[in-house]
Amino acid sequence: MWRYILRRLLYIIPMMLGVSVLTFFVMKLAPGDYLDLLRLNPDVSPEAIEQLNRQFGLDQPAYVQFGRWLWNVLHFNLGHSFNYGAPVSYLIGTRLLNTLLLSVASLALAWTFSFPAGVYAAVKAHSTYDRVLTFAAFIGLSIPNYFLALLLLYLVVHFNLPLPVGGMTSSDFASLSTWGKVADIGRHLIVPAVVLGTASMASLTRYLRSGMLDVLGQEYVVTARAKGLPESRVVWKHGVRNALNVMITIFGFELGSLLNGAALTEIITGWPGMGRLVLEALRAYDYYVVMGTVLMAGVLLVVGNLVADILLAWADPRVRLQ
Repeated sequence: MWRYILRRLLYIIPMMLGVSVLTFFVMKLAPGDYLDLLRLNPDVSPEAIEQLNRQFGLDQPAYVQFGRWLWNVLHFNLGHSFNYGAPVSYLIGTRLLNTLLLSVASLALAWTFSFPAGVYAAVKAHSTYDRVLTFAAFIGLSIPNYFLALLLLYLVVHFNLPLPVGGMTSSDFASLSTWGKVADIGRHLIVPAVVLGTASMASLTRYLRSGMLDVLGQEYVVTARAKGLPESRVVWKHGVRNALNVMITIFGFELGSLLNGAALTEIITGWPGMGRLVLEALRAYDYYVVMGTVLMAGVLLVVGNLVADILLAWADPRVRLQ
């Protein structure tokens, strides 16, 4: 097991190198750079632009710029932002916790609802409840996140609901008590978490229902029922446990998408997370901020898949990590 984990962790090195090379040179294919925006400003002299060009290393060939960035990464330095004038690691650190908070809240919401709903829909297959849940799941899957976010914000304003329509904290946040601050962040978290959790909730419910229906038709489940075992034991011990493999695999992918799945929702709801930072970096040709976020998202994806593999081996003895 430990050898397997070590080997998977070592896979991160060539994979992240490939992703970094691809990301950097694809960005370089785009016309222009960060200084083009400054050249349009008549208050910035050509001498100042030339000095910034040398300072940022933009006067060097692309492979030299990438080599310098890679050398800095090997020394735990993600580079310096052109746009903010601050270290990339500092910028990511200020936004990372906010995005993780939002992603974990939406993940918890989706799994808390979808697990019992999917199991019950499979047990009551083709019933009215199953049809209603299937219809709701299709709506949840088909509606885009940005549209759902705008719709919820409209409903909050139109019906004067006691929920904020943007940001992460209220204007009087500093004067609140500790529990007041927690409650304030929780109120701001409701709309973006519901938006992100809806699509995930719908897909998880459908996957679990499908997996459960497949397992409940197996011969060992028929045998368990013929032996007179209680239905609840048949469902939860023989059904749910054997249908977990697909869910664990999906859980691994969702762990990997924690950083990049919330970008549009963050921008629309004003949540100060990584999504807005990446968008601003892309628009400003801030290469090293984009590279830093891509690097972190890639590492999280590999770790998420590793966690899923380990959980699969734990849940299903037929799976062996070799």
